[in-house]
Amino acid sequence: MALSTITARVDEHDKVAFDSFCSNVGLNTSTAINLFVKAVLREKRIPFEIVQNPDPFYSEANQAYIMKSINELKAGKGTAHELIEVEDE
Repeated sequence: MALSTITARVDEHDKVAFDSFCSNVGLNTSTAINLFVKAVLREKRIPFEIVQNPDPFYSEANQAYIMKSINELKAGKGTAHELIEVEDE
């Protein structure tokens, strides 16, 4: 069987972490990627669910917390502060 090379760019920290994970489970990076390719070809799909997580700011729990805080401020509890702006680094 002829072999071919796949080149992919990943974040340097992710690569180091992935290489470390692979080593810890007894694989090398190439073998782990080949396992992924084989799973995709066998299942005819990405072998895990890909979802876009909603913005946590708009979660029901966070919105309830914000409304509770607003009501506390309106009731005279707590302290309102001016917005502090910081320069981007």
